[in-house]
Amino acid sequence: QVQLVESGGGLVQPGGSLRLSCVASRNIFNYVMGWYRQALGKQRELVATMISGGSINYADSVKGRFTISRDNVKRTVYLHLNNLKPEDTAVYYCNAKEISSGYAYWGQGTQVTVSS
Repeated sequence: QVQLVESGGGLVQPGGSLRLSCVASRNIFNYVMGWYRQALGKQRELVATMISGGSINYADSVKGRFTISRDNVKRTVYLHLNNLKPEDTAVYYCNAKEISSGYAYWGQGTQVTVSS
């Protein structure tokens, strides 16, 4: 079992920035860590994923604006959101997927609202 706790969401104006954090309850070295988001009335979608070796994958809609990073010592994964747009408004979820088993865990989510 892995518990994930997200923080850092909030209300921000268009063009603003936020940093989301996700702290895991155990070592995340052997996990693909990722961020997903779900806007009201829409399906959950991938935002970014990262493995310990550094391989990163971004959704096309966030490339060049969002940056994922991880600190395995702190058991934490971050998502830096820059140049935010109203369409980025969603609940952002942290995800940990064990590489060997494929089993995935989810955090409770943190709300990001982009509005003037």
